[in-house]
Amino acid sequence: MNYSFPYSKNSNFPERYISPEKLFSYLQDNYSNQITEIGKSGLGKPIYMMTLGNGNIRVAAWSQMHGNESTATLAMLDLLAITEKHPELTDKLFSLIQLDFIFMLNPDGSETWSRRNAFDIDLNRDFIRTSSSEMRLLKSIILNGNYSYLLNLHDQRTIFTTDGVHPATLSFLASSENIERDVTENRKKSMAVIAAIYLQMKHVLPNRIAKYTDEFYPTSSGDNFMKSGIPSILIEGGFYENDLDRNKTREFYTQALYFALKAMSVLKGDTLSYETYLDIPQNKETHFDLIYRNVKLNTEFECIMDIAVQYREILDENYKLTYQPYVIEVGDLNHKKAWQELDCTNKKFVSIKKFPKLDSLVDFKIE
Repeated sequence: MNYSFPYSKNSNFPERYISPEKLFSYLQDNYSNQITEIGKSGLGKPIYMMTLGNGNIRVAAWSQMHGNESTATLAMLDLLAITEKHPELTDKLFSLIQLDFIFMLNPDGSETWSRRNAFDIDLNRDFIRTSSSEMRLLKSIILNGNYSYLLNLHDQRTIFTTDGVHPATLSFLASSENIERDVTENRKKSMAVIAAIYLQMKHVLPNRIAKYTDEFYPTSSGDNFMKSGIPSILIEGGFYENDLDRNKTREFYTQALYFALKAMSVLKGDTLSYETYLDIPQNKETHFDLIYRNVKLNTEFECIMDIAVQYREILDENYKLTYQPYVIEVGDLNHKKAWQELDCTNKKFVSIKKFPKLDSLVDFKIE
């Protein structure tokens, strides 16, 4: 059943990059009664948790565990703006659930648009050792919070598709509790929530919803929270055609967040229709951002190759996000695809170098 969702973007945050200071000021100015400073980052930045609702179903969520994955933060900000315009959408919902949303768990990484924290620790691989203050904080909140469900919110790279053709704009995962990937009761509860989201959204986002690999990661947060007895749902925001800025992804992510909460309020721990989760296609790693096909190099011998490019997200000196093209692979790439492909047959490779260098910024032209 397709649901007509009244999406609108939070106009205070029009871009992917979010300054921690701007976020903190916005929350303090507009939601001071609903936010709590729960701790600080490694460099002493505040970490805030917003509490919405007073229902019996307790849900915890966190965004920007990886600092350069902002879509979930933006989706929550959009959901807040939508709630202001359409209170009927969430009034009943928040009478059934209590959502504790931890904004920007990694504000140090978020400020510099870095995956890791200020000490180069990947927070999502720090569950066991807890070398970071951020992971110690997250574990304390979650493991002492008596939560019914968890939402572990991330972004994924542009390389993934659902079927080798369509991008995986949203991917979901009911994390494994063990190496055997047993379908435990907790996983069924998570699968049921994901199945409900999928059934609501597959018509508005056809062929662009996938499930993430359920390989067990012994040091990751989702797997270990699931192992501790709390049903955990991973959401990954991916690529949508011609949308490097992820504006469309942001819109669909907002819907997914809403439908996740809605499903939790209805299911209340039930595993109804969890099997539908198994019907969701799994992420396939098939695409580069750009492939130059049939490039003839300026070598003494005949050399025709394909050149694959990925855009790296670089924060410039004005804190604007830019997309810089880097050579990621060369050779025969007929087994791979790209979101943009340029046939360079009978065209000239113009460069001060004879051939493109791997892992370097694109410095050639095709004329």
